[in-house]
Amino acid sequence: MTDPKIPATRPANPRFSSGPCAKFPGYNLNLLADAPLGRSHRAAVGKAKLAEAIDLTREVLGVPADYRIGIVPASDTGAVEMAMWSMLGERPVEMLAWESFGEGWVTDAVKQLKLDATVRKADYGQIVDFNDVDFNKDVVFTWNGTTSGVRVPNGDAIPADREGLTICDATSAAFAMELPFDKLDVVTFSWQKVLGGEAAHGMLILSPRAVARLENYTPDRPLPKIFRMTKGGKLNEGIFRGETINTPSMLAVEDYLAALKWAQGIGGLQGLIARADANAKAVRDFIADKDWIADLAEDPATASTTSVCLKFTDPAIKDGAAFAKAVAKRLEKEGVALDAGAYRDAPAGLRIWCGSTVEASDVTALMPWIEYAYRAELSAQ
Repeated sequence: MTDPKIPATRPANPRFSSGPCAKFPGYNLNLLADAPLGRSHRAAVGKAKLAEAIDLTREVLGVPADYRIGIVPASDTGAVEMAMWSMLGERPVEMLAWESFGEGWVTDAVKQLKLDATVRKADYGQIVDFNDVDFNKDVVFTWNGTTSGVRVPNGDAIPADREGLTICDATSAAFAMELPFDKLDVVTFSWQKVLGGEAAHGMLILSPRAVARLENYTPDRPLPKIFRMTKGGKLNEGIFRGETINTPSMLAVEDYLAALKWAQGIGGLQGLIARADANAKAVRDFIADKDWIADLAEDPATASTTSVCLKFTDPAIKDGAAFAKAVAKRLEKEGVALDAGAYRDAPAGLRIWCGSTVEASDVTALMPWIEYAYRAELSAQ
């Protein structure tokens, strides 16, 4: 076999990590010059920055006016845990999982909270059938499977007159996909995904129904301070005005504000969605006529537009896991794709982040390099 030809073009930005994700185009540290460093987050300037982050989040995402938005500790994980530990237990629960993080929420519900839970699972590359889900129970699920490359296509199967709460981990969907807030009672995400913000802070969005649950149900378990959202049986409204439970990084807040303002400048949510869609299309257009690589997502209707997961399908590959790791390592060594390997619990392959901060030209430039790395590793077997 002849040596594969090295592609002529390289991605200008090789950062395709699924989190923390690439910074938005034009990002530079001077954008953080207004951060109130060395000031208390409880001072007027700190409160104003936190409130602005909440207000811009509402504006860009289109969150209804009667939904609360809070900045909470411990990234998306903290936001999901706050909701589960504070709200679940009032009625039976259905846990839906089709990837690693959904599996983690199942473990918490069943083994830690010991809830009366029905667990529905689907293999990587698939999602569960929402038509089988009982939404009179509380339902916990991820909107987009970051590690499996599949997503919920829409909220049509979620009834408006449901009795249970829907708790949705939307961390790799928010800002890149339409989220039907009227069908979602709790929505969580983190700054370091679609907008490429800094890590450690989570966002918790609550519907009026979720607020009512918090005010009318007291779980029979102790709640750590950082999980407590009520005082005297009423919602602690301060959390949802920017009076955070613990000390936030004002530098990270400024970074998030810069990303939100960039999002406004490119057309808001629709501009963000269009960018992610174009990035994912660039990958799928490339693999469409290839017989050695395929989308891990089995149904195009549920294929992710942010975390696009790929699998190698050439029967000549001797060790699939070792081969995929070698391809990812070669791409990194060449400086064309950093952190592009599949998640450790997922099937062997590649995971190309196509979120809104990534440029379509970089995705397009990467594709021939994937073929180059595949052919080089095949020759090296």
